[in-house]
Amino acid sequence: MEEEFEESHRTVPKPKGMADPEARRWEYLRYILYRPGPWVPEEATQGTEAVKFLERMKVLVIGAGGLGCEILKNLALSGFKDIHVIDMDTIDVSNLNRQFLFRQADVGKYKAEVAAKFVMNRVKGVSIEAYCGKIQDKDESYYKQFNIIVCGLDSVEARRWINATLVDMVDLEDGDSIKPLVDGGTEGFKGQTRVIIPSFTACIECQLELNAPRAAVPLCTLATIPRQPQHCIEWAHIIAWEEERKGDTLDTDDPEHITWLYQKAAKRAAEFNITGVTYSMTQGVVKNIIPAIASTNAIIAASCCNEAFKIATAMNPSLGAPAEGENNYMMYSGDDGVYTYTYSYEKKEDCPVCGITAKKIEVDGEMYLRNFMDLLAEMPDAQLKKPTIRTEGQSLYYQAPASLEEATRHNLSKKLSELLSSGDEVAVSDPAYTIDFRFQLIFK
Repeated sequence: MEEEFEESHRTVPKPKGMADPEARRWEYLRYILYRPGPWVPEEATQGTEAVKFLERMKVLVIGAGGLGCEILKNLALSGFKDIHVIDMDTIDVSNLNRQFLFRQADVGKYKAEVAAKFVMNRVKGVSIEAYCGKIQDKDESYYKQFNIIVCGLDSVEARRWINATLVDMVDLEDGDSIKPLVDGGTEGFKGQTRVIIPSFTACIECQLELNAPRAAVPLCTLATIPRQPQHCIEWAHIIAWEEERKGDTLDTDDPEHITWLYQKAAKRAAEFNITGVTYSMTQGVVKNIIPAIASTNAIIAASCCNEAFKIATAMNPSLGAPAEGENNYMMYSGDDGVYTYTYSYEKKEDCPVCGITAKKIEVDGEMYLRNFMDLLAEMPDAQLKKPTIRTEGQSLYYQAPASLEEATRHNLSKKLSELLSSGDEVAVSDPAYTIDFRFQLIFK
């Protein structure tokens, strides 16, 4: 076996300048980029041209947390030279156990800036440009400049936003408008990697039901007898905000908003002799962030970067190749041993983002509009927190501005059958997203 290995690698030409110590740093990559093989199509760019092509690829990493740190490091060590990273969070001491690009002295600084500087100091020749802010700050022209986008987000809402933006960018007559999205996520010992080719394969909205909404805490518990620090945070989130800041749209990515909720929750916790409320916990509860394990982050980040590498070089088939039946989803479970499985998640024709038809919902015509709005928050394939509802001919309920909310408030106490007919379509929007969701209501 050793002789076969040596013989196979003697056939791989050495790039010019291999005697240079800097070039030898990348020697391991040549066995991939310079090899022929059954998985490499004839039209694929190989050898020196493949290396140059890889270096020219512009990649955006969204998120510089547990997954993002691993992704940035892996991309830089895989030969990508032009990398951008976007993240609005600052470093908290609780991040240091698993976000290994940060040190104690970095607490309070922006994650994106510190991560970019750390990797560039360790990997020469790599350029990483950091943006410290929200992904919503950027428009389509910003995202159009990238060849691949890799997500290491801990927020379902942010995933849905970037997914809708990339799908909306697609112009079928312009191949450059199609930006492959590699998305990774972890939950304890479990994780997933998926590759989305916007408008061609199942998008994140098609798969939304995989992210089931968290169980609701009864309002009576929140309002009267909280028992856990999370109850105090939910009280600040659901009750205190509505009472004291009604009309303000809560932005879970705004540090000022999170700080306000944290201070309210901490004060309420003190009243009931409850300990444990922290800023980090407040952020996690409000944004529904799942605690992560460093080893799982490393596995999923490696999978994401392998897919980005395959997309960039065509050295092997990637997840999400736009062909019928092609696998586009990899699930990983480390709960009991190590288990992975890849399969094809099918595109939905009634997907509100990439589909072509309205999604049908069977409802009781005697249901009140306010109850229907609650249903939209509970549905695994909707998960809308502050819906505004309208038909082609009338506005049923607007969350904002205050004048429209007041003008449409009376509809909340009306039955759906008083406002609509069975089979009517409604457009539902939410301030967290850039799209309108289309539903066709079928009365039971």
